[in-house]
Amino acid sequence: MKSKKAKVKKGITVIGVIPARYGSTRLQAKALAMIHGKPMIQHVYERCLKANLLDEVLAATDDKRIYDTVMGFGGNAVMTSKSHKSGTDRIGEAVKNIKCDIVVNIQGDEPMIDPVNINMAVAPLLKDKSINVSTICYKIKDTKDISDPNIVKVIKDKKKFCFIFFQKCYSL
Repeated sequence: MKSKKAKVKKGITVIGVIPARYGSTRLQAKALAMIHGKPMIQHVYERCLKANLLDEVLAATDDKRIYDTVMGFGGNAVMTSKSHKSGTDRIGEAVKNIKCDIVVNIQGDEPMIDPVNINMAVAPLLKDKSINVSTICYKIKDTKDISDPNIVKVIKDKKKFCFIFFQKCYSL
């Protein structure tokens, strides 16, 4: 895979991978849902291209329609197994034969993802080699979001490291 962007840090290759499956649970084929004349996957892909800390962007899919769509708008895509239980598993298969140092998991259903947020997730990994996982989060402002299982929550320790991720809240 040929890099389209200059290396941010000599010798370190950062690839953003967008897992996209056709059989989405809540909305079938959401990667292909049209938003202002473009499929959602294209919006996500184009936003990722604006993140200057990514050397490459790749869509990983289990469906030829999504693959063809990505290739059709000039993106890079790879076919993966339909048997994966998570997007992370799909990404693992997609990058197994790609030489890269950092892999960024970019959710395929976030057409308005801010490239600045992608850079914020990558920057600590470039700065400190002892850090091997990074994510972004924000403070919940609407208390209804606390009980929404579709919103992943995180509890951080005093050093701002993740203590735990969870979706469902349980009463004690």
